[in-house]
Amino acid sequence: MVSRKVKEFRSRSLSYESACVRVEVAELNPRFAPRVLWSVGSRPFYGTDAAKCFTELRYGVERTSIYTSGDAAADSHSEGISLACTEHLSPVFLMWPGVSFNVDVDCPAGASRAEVPMMDGSAILFFNALRSMAGAPGELAFYDAPVNASWELRRPGDGSVYGCVRVAPSDTFEVSYILDRPDMGGFRSAADVSIYSAEDLYNIFEARTFISERDYEMARKNGLLAGVDGSCGLLIGAGDASLAQKYRVREEPALHKILDLLGDLAFVRPALPKVRVEIVNGGHAAHRQILEKVINYAIRF
Repeated sequence: MVSRKVKEFRSRSLSYESACVRVEVAELNPRFAPRVLWSVGSRPFYGTDAAKCFTELRYGVERTSIYTSGDAAADSHSEGISLACTEHLSPVFLMWPGVSFNVDVDCPAGASRAEVPMMDGSAILFFNALRSMAGAPGELAFYDAPVNASWELRRPGDGSVYGCVRVAPSDTFEVSYILDRPDMGGFRSAADVSIYSAEDLYNIFEARTFISERDYEMARKNGLLAGVDGSCGLLIGAGDASLAQKYRVREEPALHKILDLLGDLAFVRPALPKVRVEIVNGGHAAHRQILEKVINYAIRF
């Protein structure tokens, strides 16, 4: 592949006051299928053209999806190196399934985890910059996933139910996402989208991440979210009557959860399953469970 254009993104991330990722649009080699190659500190980490290798990545979840390379035989330096916060960048590649991208995420000296920068907590800044390099978005890629399943979401500690998920076949990718949080002063947000083309993704890309003031303060006390500040998303106060006026797009919190879901699915490869997903009070752990239902169809696509 011959390099064409490179764009560097730098901002705070979940853990670091400065994080950096470089995205290169590469000339397509006709001998190979288009791919998104993720690297950590210039060392290859995962490529979507070998999606079957996705199952070799160890997975963890905090406030983001965390992938750890286990291929010590191929590269002894990669053992223990993790990549996090991919969900705001990976859905952007859905717009160009026929283009190859090289993504290199910096890993701070002495750290074991690389993190994609948060930017403003959305995907729109990534998209706007890459559009100037990759050109007009193409036709989205979908794969059949004849999955019929439903389950409750339970807390690891006491097993109490806090939400639910239902997945059923569809003629495209559809999501109904409901957030209902009495513990956040009755906070609620709901969005229902059907994705057929690139135009259906624009509003979703604009939606920023969010956190309640209570959760933010608790996380900081526990040594988490050391990198973020008010520029990284929405801070939601209990009983904030003017919250909707702060939204960039209608039902922004629910739309951002849909963005997270898109990112968790698209990291495997830049294509979407033909399913309707209904989620109440989901998150990355629930998204992973959904991915486990469709992963075999994604790999074969």
